[in-house]
Amino acid sequence: MGQLLDIAVDAMGSDKAPEPEIRGAILACRNLPVRVHLIGPEDRIKSGLRAAARSSLSGNELRGASEARIALRKFLDELPIEVIHTDEWISMDDKAASAIRRKPNSTMRIGLKLVKDKRVAGFFTAGNTGAAMATAKMVLGVLPGVDRPALVSIMPTTGGPSILLDVGANVDCKVHHLAQFALMGNVYAKRMLNIAEPRVGLLSIGEEENKGNDLTREAFAALKELPIHFLGNVEGRDIYNGSADVIVCDGFVGNVALKASEGVAKLITTELRASLTSTFTAQIGALLSRKAFASLKKRLDYTEYGGVPLLGLRGVCIIGHGSSNDRAIYNGIRVAAEFAQAGVNDSIEQELLQQAAGVSPTT
Repeated sequence: MGQLLDIAVDAMGSDKAPEPEIRGAILACRNLPVRVHLIGPEDRIKSGLRAAARSSLSGNELRGASEARIALRKFLDELPIEVIHTDEWISMDDKAASAIRRKPNSTMRIGLKLVKDKRVAGFFTAGNTGAAMATAKMVLGVLPGVDRPALVSIMPTTGGPSILLDVGANVDCKVHHLAQFALMGNVYAKRMLNIAEPRVGLLSIGEEENKGNDLTREAFAALKELPIHFLGNVEGRDIYNGSADVIVCDGFVGNVALKASEGVAKLITTELRASLTSTFTAQIGALLSRKAFASLKKRLDYTEYGGVPLLGLRGVCIIGHGSSNDRAIYNGIRVAAEFAQAGVNDSIEQELLQQAAGVSPTT
């Protein structure tokens, strides 16, 4: 194995922490070239690591007490996992601003400080989104030309993945914020989705330039002036039909769209499962179509996407779903590593500086 990429993980972020984080870290270390730094209460994390290791080992390896101890120690020693102790973390119920002040040694702040000090390449948390964004902005700071970081989400479409931003970091936005989101999303699509000339749309209630509210009408004019392939307005249905690679909106609209999408995806899989088990004939059909249904489920499953990056920061911060399981944590670590390796932040900074200077950006 070559050089490992260091990724810090908030071990106390998810709803069922730290078990999903521990199991996700083990999956990542066994399948990716990464070293994971789990941040949280040392006793709970090490106990969880031992329990996860036992369940990962086969019955033959744990046949006798002595063999079990040796196998367990070997398994843990070979895992590139480090534990960083802290007894402070920010819960989902904490108010972001007050929690940041009251908990200076939180898992989030420690992890992001590791990113700032370049001890790790990126940070992942499945914790409080508001607290993660505020802490990241305070610890890492934003890139030149960025007023507010934006959360970007990968959306499945009929023509391949597209991205939607902002999906919750900024509820109230001004025109220049949407323009910055468009530029950052354009770079992200180039670097992470390998799209040479991303098609960028502005989410509104109609395709015509005069449709929408004051914000979208003014943003339409601003986005037309940017050095991007701007399609104009797109509607909600266009999120999934593949007509745009990047869809820009404020965080309020984006978060509603994202949560509605998760609900629809869950409804489809639940109803499909019920229909396919309702009769014997349906069960036979389901058996014959098992691979197709598994493929569909994977495309709609948020755990396969792992987490969403905060764009515009001086460092890598990936935020996952509070209900993340071990698979989602694994993919969140993978996304953090891929984001760092792709140099997305450097490209965003370069493009924003060129835009400010009136220079056409390069690909």
